[in-house]
Amino acid sequence: MPRSEVRSHNAQSKKLSKGWTPQTIRYRIPRIRNVDLTGAAIGLLRLQDTYRLDTRDLAQGRILEVQGNFSLNAGDCFDIAKAAYNEGDHYHVVMWMEEARRRLHHETVKTADLEQVLEYLSYSLYKQGNLKHSLQLVEELFAMNPDHPRAKGNIKWYEDLLKQEGVKTADMRRSLGRIRNDRPDSVLGNRERTIYEALCRSEVPVVEIKRFNPLAVLFKEVMSDEEIEVIEQLSVPKLNRATVHDSATGKLVHATYRISKSAWLKSWEHEVVERINKRIDMMTNLEMETAEELQVQNYGVGGHYDPHFDHARKEETESFKTLGTGNRVATVLFYMTEPRYGGGTVFTEVKSTVLPTKNDALFWYNLHKYGDGNVLTRHAACPVLLGEKWVTNKWIHERGNEFRRPCALKMSENERFVGDLGIGPEPRNSPNLSPDLSKDIFNTI
Repeated sequence: MPRSEVRSHNAQSKKLSKGWTPQTIRYRIPRIRNVDLTGAAIGLLRLQDTYRLDTRDLAQGRILEVQGNFSLNAGDCFDIAKAAYNEGDHYHVVMWMEEARRRLHHETVKTADLEQVLEYLSYSLYKQGNLKHSLQLVEELFAMNPDHPRAKGNIKWYEDLLKQEGVKTADMRRSLGRIRNDRPDSVLGNRERTIYEALCRSEVPVVEIKRFNPLAVLFKEVMSDEEIEVIEQLSVPKLNRATVHDSATGKLVHATYRISKSAWLKSWEHEVVERINKRIDMMTNLEMETAEELQVQNYGVGGHYDPHFDHARKEETESFKTLGTGNRVATVLFYMTEPRYGGGTVFTEVKSTVLPTKNDALFWYNLHKYGDGNVLTRHAACPVLLGEKWVTNKWIHERGNEFRRPCALKMSENERFVGDLGIGPEPRNSPNLSPDLSKDIFNTI
C-alpha cells in the first residue's frame, strides 16, 4: 500500500475508533430495538466493505491500525450474520457465522447456539457456491444432534445437488478446496459503487498535471510493486524485439529508430492484467473493450524510441485497419522502474520532459476532440544511459468512446482535465486539477 494511503488509513482509523467502548457493544446493543440492532449491523457491514476491514480484526476490536478497547463475542457475531441473512446477504453471513463458530470454540460460557451457527453457515456456503463445504457442515450438525429437524433432510438435498453437478458419491467429501465467497455481482459490477468506495478509502490516485496543451497528466502510485513483479514475470518469456506500424502497409516491422524488447499481455492471462485494465478505465473514463492489449517494454542500456506519434496520421490509411477500432485516441504509460540516468519521455513539439518515476502512469490524448491527430503529442523515449527501464502501456482507440469522449463542436475545444466532457464550468475539486498550482508551472517541466 502506498505511504499516502497508509497515512490516510491511519487518520481514518483514529476517527472510526474514537469513542468505541465495551459498553457500546456489550451492554447497550441488547437493550435497543431489533430494528435499530439490524440497522447497526448493516451499518457495520457497510463500514467493513468500504474500508476493507478484516472480520476477525473487527470482532477483536481492531480497526485498521488502531486497537480499540472492545471485542465481540460469538453471540454478537451471530447477530451480525443473522442481520445479513435477513437481507439476503450471504457474502457477509459466511464471514460472520464463521467468526461466531470460531469464537464459540474458545468460550467457556457459550453466547450462541452452535447448531444454529452451523445451519445458517451451511446454507449460505451453498448459496455462495460451496456445496461440498455445506454438506460437510450439515453432517457435523447431524453428528451433534441426530434428532435435528432438518439436518438429515439437508444432507440428502446437498448430495442430490452434487449429483446434478456430476459429482460422484465417492468424491462428495473429497477435495473440498478453498471456500469461495465473492461479493455479489450487483456490487462488483457497479462501477459507481466501486469508485465511491475507493474514494472513501482515499485510493483514487493523486494526479499531477504535467502540461495543459496538449493535456498530459501523471497518475501517482497507481501500480504496486507486487503488480510490477507479476507483469515482469509474465512478460520475460514473451519478450521480442519491438516493432512499429509501417505507414504504407499497416504491418508490424522492425525499425532502427525503436530499440527495445516488448511483449503483449491479454486480460485473461492473469488477474493483475485484468485489474490494471479496469484501473485504466476508472482513471481515464475511456473504453477498454476496444483498446489494444497491454504492451510491456524493456529498454536496456542504449534502448530508445525516436520521435514519433502514437496515432495514425491522415495519410497513414492502413494503420490499425485490421483492428477495426479506429485511431488511437489516448495513451497510458506506466513506469515500472527508474533508470539511474536517461530513459525520459520527451515531447519534442512542446519541449517538455517527463522523467520515469516508478509506480506512476503518464496519460495523454493523441487526438483532438474533433478527431484529428494532435501534432503536439509527438514524443520519444530517450536512450537509457545507466540502468534498465521497464514500462507498460495501453493504447486506447476511438470505437466505443463516442459517448465517453464525444466529438467537439469547435476545433478549439479540448480537455481541461482527464474525462472532461466540455459541459459546464471547470469543477473546483476535480482530482485532475490542483487549485494551489498556477498554470505557469505546468508549462515548464
